[in-house]
Amino acid sequence: MALVYDLTPKAVPEINTAYRRIKTKIPVPESLPILKALARFEPLSMTGQPPIVWHRADGFQVFDKWGNKWIDWSSGVLVASAGHTAPAVVSALMDQIAQGLLHNYCFPSEIRAKLVERLVGLAPEGIDKCFLLTTGSETIECAIKLARTHGAKVGGAKKLGIVSFEGAFHGRTLGSQQAGGSPALKEWIGSLDPNFHQVPFPGDWRCEDKSFDLFLKTLKQKRVTPEKVCCVITETYQGGNAGFLPVEYAKKLREWCTENDILLVFDEVQAGFGRTGTLWGFEHYGVVPDLICCGKAISSSLPLSCVLGRGDIMDLFGPREMTSTHTGNPLCCAAALASIQTILDKGLISNAAVVGEYLLRKLEDIASRHPVIGAVQGKGLVAAVHIVKPGTKDPDTELAFRIVGSCFEKGLLMFAPVGFKGATVKVSPPLCITKEAIDDSCLAFEEAVAEAAKS
Repeated sequence: MALVYDLTPKAVPEINTAYRRIKTKIPVPESLPILKALARFEPLSMTGQPPIVWHRADGFQVFDKWGNKWIDWSSGVLVASAGHTAPAVVSALMDQIAQGLLHNYCFPSEIRAKLVERLVGLAPEGIDKCFLLTTGSETIECAIKLARTHGAKVGGAKKLGIVSFEGAFHGRTLGSQQAGGSPALKEWIGSLDPNFHQVPFPGDWRCEDKSFDLFLKTLKQKRVTPEKVCCVITETYQGGNAGFLPVEYAKKLREWCTENDILLVFDEVQAGFGRTGTLWGFEHYGVVPDLICCGKAISSSLPLSCVLGRGDIMDLFGPREMTSTHTGNPLCCAAALASIQTILDKGLISNAAVVGEYLLRKLEDIASRHPVIGAVQGKGLVAAVHIVKPGTKDPDTELAFRIVGSCFEKGLLMFAPVGFKGATVKVSPPLCITKEAIDDSCLAFEEAVAEAAKS
């Protein structure tokens, strides 16, 4: 059974700083009817997060109805990069509602035209088409469809293989979970497609061999030759561990794909739009992919995603052959245009780089004092704190879970642990967070680590 947080309200020390306030029992007694209704009418899979009933959110803070406020280290699972309820996003949504267009399927709209032009304009040279969708998983499914179609075109029916990485997470749908690198998440599928292949991820702190030779050797061991591969897909950084590819590895991977008519797909669903301190996360590698999967922070709010790619790949299907019911929903497009402009105008990308570096140094300093932290990884405003049994690399799942719960009681909010054995505490605040708020956050975090380790 997965770990869940206790719903019995308990008295906790009162917190009242410039950025955090806890003044009630936790969870709030008055919130229990809502929590219980959700537990009754939603599937069990929707439980497991810290039991806060969100009421409103602003910038990098989240508020309930009962006077409590948290610094948000989740960004609502890396969505609210421009900040919660960014004024420009709210204004754009109100204007679109006032215009009187909330949905138009695939029929043309001016705002959709503006958004796809904007996204292509921000993409690297050679990326000249954009297909708007709804979720990150949907973009992965689309990329698989395009890659296999392209593979068949350039190499025949045998060029169907999808190579991805151990530990990867690409979504929860059939194709995206087969591309993912967690065997446990695929058990429900039963009959797996034998053309999906995983190789070790060199950005994982537990992976000692970080050479591109390991990639080639692994494929050889699996008897996967280049003529059987249509694409390699990787998260720009792995969501479960905030690990990045070594730059030289990424460059060799790009060369190998080009030499063998294999598409290189970067899953930027978490990394895109400034999260890593650059507009696109793959900029850190100095390479350009053939397809880019985007989502989450694209709108800082509403459900929207997209696939960006080369025109010859994106145009493989004819009129009406590759569409989506809610593609380019007018409200989502309005939010995205405003979110992107906010991220650019407010200097949030450079803030992610500068404040992110500050955050990483603070977390590393905390790690130096607490042997239950095995490693800290990340770049920009994403970090992973790996919780271990002291003196080993063995994950401590229960301790990681307790740390997140203790943080919640102190006014610091993050989602439940992720990654290998669920023992990685993920840090991903909105890109507008300040150094002062990071100081306050890290004070709460270190207290939580120390207290959870003793319990």
